[in-house]
Amino acid sequence: MTEVGVMVLSETEVPFTTTLPGRAVAKEQTEIRPRVEGVIEEIAYTAGQRVEAGDLLFRLDAETYEAAYASAEAARDSAEATLITAQAAYDRYTKLEGVGASTSDLESARATLAQAKASVKSAEADLKQAQLDLDRVEIRSPIAGIPDVPEFSVGSLVTANQSDALTTVTRLDPIYVDVSESSARLMRIREQVDAGTLTPGKQLDVTLTLENGEVYDGKGTLISPGVTVSTTTGSIDLRFEFDNPDRLILPGQFLRVDVTLGTSKAILVPQRATTRQSDGTLTAFVAEDGTAHQVTLSYSETANNAWIVTDGVSVGDEIILDGLTNLTDGATITTVPVTINDAGVVEDAASDDSDTTTEAD
Repeated sequence: MTEVGVMVLSETEVPFTTTLPGRAVAKEQTEIRPRVEGVIEEIAYTAGQRVEAGDLLFRLDAETYEAAYASAEAARDSAEATLITAQAAYDRYTKLEGVGASTSDLESARATLAQAKASVKSAEADLKQAQLDLDRVEIRSPIAGIPDVPEFSVGSLVTANQSDALTTVTRLDPIYVDVSESSARLMRIREQVDAGTLTPGKQLDVTLTLENGEVYDGKGTLISPGVTVSTTTGSIDLRFEFDNPDRLILPGQFLRVDVTLGTSKAILVPQRATTRQSDGTLTAFVAEDGTAHQVTLSYSETANNAWIVTDGVSVGDEIILDGLTNLTDGATITTVPVTINDAGVVEDAASDDSDTTTEAD
């Protein structure tokens, strides 16, 4: 007769958590390109060091644009002087109309005045464009973030709106993590909520696991719930935002997102009490009337080193945790009450000595 350790199964509230693969995406990222042509005269930033919106990144040679501005300014001044003369002539002909000036003279003066006003507006527009071009020799960051290594060096000739970016500025804090979830699975979750088997939490509890397996010290916030289903994958895209002050998360990283939606009532069967058969089915032994019975389990998720079992056992069944070596279906057994701690170690429930443990089979 084999002695086995058993634990009575009960229904308990467990977190309902779904795990989704995700990819980090910069909240803001912009490629820096020149808007005027010129030779790079200065690179004013250090790659990898944060810049603020409006900080100078590159400065181009400004001589050509300073000369163009001076020329446009002179043209504007000349147009304004012409306007003054035309206005004076028009005012004089207005006073002399019918006495010392004909109607034709007045009309001619009026046309000259209108042309002078148009010339002033054109000159002012040219001056404004010259000012914009002069300002654009200083290339500044449009966002706060971390600039990349410059792709061009001092002395390089660059052109307006060229295809090659001078550098890229990326905002890393906060950062987005994009995930996809099956629309069918989301529908099943909604059905569980409607049926009352899943109690939603007041808010989502979102945690992140980094590429090295460490759990990120920070919680995520859902900022963009998906509203369309992909026609190719049948999934819905979701976006979460995480604070990233230490830049541990970088754009492009593949991460794991654990989303706790709420709690559900379930029967937990410790994983160490189960065996995966060659055909993939999950089995365990339960004790009944001094006999070991092998049962096949159905499960939905895992929680705390246990399977969330949906079929195969019931509340009150005695699951066998210890003494499983060479145990067969129908074997005669004697049972000893045991418990299992958070580390997965089986302990004698009848003993007060916390150091008394049963080794794993």
